[in-house]
Amino acid sequence: MFDFITEEHKMIQEAARDFAQKSIAPIAEHFDETGEFPIDTIRQMGGLGFMGIEVPEAYGGVGMDTLAYSLALTEICKADASHGTVMSVNNSLYCHGILKFGAEAQKQKYLVPVASGQKIGAYSLTEPMSGSDAGTMKSRAVLNEAGTHYVIDGIKSWVTSAPYADYIVVFTMTQPELKHKGVTAFLIETDHPGFERGKKEPKLGIRASATSEIIFDDYQCPVENRLGEEGEGFKIAMTVLDAGRIGIASQALGIAEASLEASIAYAKEREAFGQKIGQFQMIQQKLADMKCRVDASRLLIYQACLAKAASKKSGARYSLEASMAKLYASETANYCAKEAIQIHGGMGYSKELPIERYFRDAKITEIYEGTSEIQRMVIARSLTGLR
Repeated sequence: MFDFITEEHKMIQEAARDFAQKSIAPIAEHFDETGEFPIDTIRQMGGLGFMGIEVPEAYGGVGMDTLAYSLALTEICKADASHGTVMSVNNSLYCHGILKFGAEAQKQKYLVPVASGQKIGAYSLTEPMSGSDAGTMKSRAVLNEAGTHYVIDGIKSWVTSAPYADYIVVFTMTQPELKHKGVTAFLIETDHPGFERGKKEPKLGIRASATSEIIFDDYQCPVENRLGEEGEGFKIAMTVLDAGRIGIASQALGIAEASLEASIAYAKEREAFGQKIGQFQMIQQKLADMKCRVDASRLLIYQACLAKAASKKSGARYSLEASMAKLYASETANYCAKEAIQIHGGMGYSKELPIERYFRDAKITEIYEGTSEIQRMVIARSLTGLR
């Protein structure tokens, strides 16, 4: 149907589907219930190449494109969005940023082990009092008199994978008076003095995806661990988030597809008033609307993937396409999960089925890597040229 989906794309999609259904789906309920981090299956995903799909083989990855990443991530998230969150952060926010902005030595040291699944990477932009407005962050990085190290102090919050991450791309202020233009990015090793993992967040959904604060207290970061130049951090963060939004859109699509497939199966099985509930027009309407939104989300994601591929040649940003995909797919995930509960009735509300987990997992896709409100702002600004 789509000539840009090759046999190689289909192969990685099938590999991800097979692994997700055989190895992740059976354990998803347990890890959601306990909130434990599924380190064993995460390591297996790394061994299969899912943690660095777009990274060239020379740097430990698979060397495929964004579409391959999206197809694989969607399949993982159909089984469990928590596993998908770890995969998304590793690929989109960590590996993509170092691949695009890192020096060769940084790629060898910090990209290869994460892309190959030996280590876990994370990304830290948000602070307790700084979310969408990154120019107000309070953390600081000050260059020492010798010019050899930055001394980092402060607290970062809502850092996905932080409790288990080996390396983290951290954004902090080097020139606070410049606000957004004073943000700089650094590559942090979590086993060094001055770094501490803070409280683990108790979350509504994606509970097996470990999230916590990280605390810097006189952390000595070598100058060679600066990612890009001073003051380029905000540009790096926003560029990386464009890629990340394709990942979250794919995650949302996986949740929406799982909700739809479960609803179709239940509508064909459950009987009421002497017939299958799928024969009732109101149930049919729900299924039809879910299907239309799922397929529309998929097409927007494909468009974003192709726009990102084109940007490698043209250098143009693909913010509009990424934001459109993320906005619509995330709202579709929430719509489909809600309707799936309604179709399943009491069973949808029960923890005996994964439907209520889909509902809880879906909500975060409208929040992280740019809220739906931020996505609408990005889209509108792209249309009008106004700021």
